[in-house]
Amino acid sequence: MPHAITSRTLTSWVGLTAVSVALTFALLGHSGSALASSAPSVTAAAAPLSVAYSATAPTIDGTNLDDAIWQQATWQPMPYLMAGTKPQSSDFTGRYRLLWDEQYLYLQAEIVDDVLWDSRPNPLEAYWDDDALEVFIDSDASGGKHFDNHSALAYHVALDNQAVDIGDDGKPHLYNAHVKSAWQRVASNNPAAPYPIIWELAIRLYPNNYTDAKPLSPLTLQANQIIGFMLAYCDNDGSDVSTGKAPSQSVREHFMGSHFIQPVNGDSNRGYLDASVFGKLRLSK
Repeated sequence: MPHAITSRTLTSWVGLTAVSVALTFALLGHSGSALASSAPSVTAAAAPLSVAYSATAPTIDGTNLDDAIWQQATWQPMPYLMAGTKPQSSDFTGRYRLLWDEQYLYLQAEIVDDVLWDSRPNPLEAYWDDDALEVFIDSDASGGKHFDNHSALAYHVALDNQAVDIGDDGKPHLYNAHVKSAWQRVASNNPAAPYPIIWELAIRLYPNNYTDAKPLSPLTLQANQIIGFMLAYCDNDGSDVSTGKAPSQSVREHFMGSHFIQPVNGDSNRGYLDASVFGKLRLSK
């Protein structure tokens, strides 16, 4: 059955009924204003988004949307349908913001999700069909195919704060040492449902020749570095359970993202295959 959500903070390296999700991926921040509902023209070909440097690392604990550190960052929306059907704003709305220092890219996201769903205890089983924040990273913005290599990574960060991607062998693996994740539902941010969840990440970046057999040390980030980046959210409301399907067999209804992807034969779900569809970040200082 889907996990019940409590008010405690869930924290690990990478890491359910009317809920808003405010995610702080040691990459983003929150000003407390309403979630953006407009869909500006954000595409992979757009100019790189400038990401502010933070001399003080934000605390990854999912507790404070108004932390002064995050006020250096600018909110960005997640308005683009990548797969499934487009949800109503009461079902899903998302935004995020980013910061960086020499060790991490930090992300904070705020997500409204009326049903949080995590029915599979095995983090490697159909992880894309449970609710998850998916962070796409290409450390040198070189683009190209990356399904079974690590020239780019697509971290699925689940509600249990574990991060999954496809390894060199074409099978899913945990990369919990790459991503520190924490989230918390904070009812005091809103007197009525859905209640906000703050979700924060600190993400390490790795060189293109990183392999599972010979893992390399994380990169030291530098000013003016260009990084490929995209953010998405897997949203499963468990609606197919009412038709008799077991919770562990339920599939996501919506997959929403930060960047427009030109469909290939009607398919916009291309990020896990090709880093060329990512947007770009410029680390500013």
